Amino acid sequence: TMAQKINEAHEHIAKAEKYLKTSLMKWKPDYDSAASEYAKAAVCFKNARQLEQAKDAYLQEAEAHTGNRSYPSAARAQIQESQAGMMLKVSAGSVCVCVCVCVCRLHQTPHTLGPAADKHSCPFFFPQNEDRLRQAVELVGKASRLLVRQQKFAEAAVSLQKEKNMYKEIENYPTCFKKTIAQVLVHLHRGDYVAAEKCVRESYSIPGFSGSEDCVAMEQLLQGYDEQDEEQVSRVCTSPLLRYMDNDYAKLAISLRVPGGGKKKAAAAAAAAASGDAGAAPPEEDEDEYAGGLC
Repeated sequence: TMAQKINEAHEHIAKAEKYLKTSLMKWKPDYDSAASEYAKAAVCFKNARQLEQAKDAYLQEAEAHTGNRSYPSAARAQIQESQAGMMLKVSAGSVCVCVCVCVCRLHQTPHTLGPAADKHSCPFFFPQNEDRLRQAVELVGKASRLLVRQQKFAEAAVSLQKEKNMYKEIENYPTCFKKTIAQVLVHLHRGDYVAAEKCVRESYSIPGFSGSEDCVAMEQLLQGYDEQDEEQVSRVCTSPLLRYMDNDYAKLAISLRVPGGGKKKAAAAAAAAASGDAGAAPPEEDEDEYAGGLC
């Protein structure tokens, strides 16, 4: 039952705390054993649907591994699969912290933990091991999409920038282009045209971006948005380029609307027509050049 699972979880936590204690005959905490008990507690909480407590247990497990400056790669992989997979489903409020912990752990190497162990500041630095960085960026990508799904656009913008920086580090430039599109969509949904335009401008430094299909589309999107041209915005947002992005970003594209409902361009057109020949006779109807047939 759920009550049994919760009790079992607390027993594992008590064991973990015991492993971390030191005494006259035990000078050093047993971080490996403590981490294992916290992992078991997290699974019990998860099965009992106590997600907030599961989150805390996973973070305590990560802390235990942080205390151990040389832990087995198998344990590291196990944490990655369980903690990250769970944390990305708990809540948007904790997702960034949890992903940062996972990323920091993936970056750790024996005796070189440094600032990566600080989950509160969550600095993202890039390891030399490209495979580990790829694992890390996948976690951040999941966080970005979850934040978008829950319409936490300010946090999603930060997460996307981290993603983009990491893809630049491994020189995956085409994916950087896609992250720029995602950034623009997120910023425009926030109503922040300046930030969206800045993302595109900064992306010109990425090899291959300037003049690319992605670049042209974003320039057209920004122009249409700035001019409140609903038709142009819709044309870009429903193009295959955006329609076949990750589902969360494709939904952002489809739902994007220009400020003022696209009335600016229509008003300008009406003003231009009114300022024409006001006293002139109404224009004759255009003659149909095909009225007599094609021959």
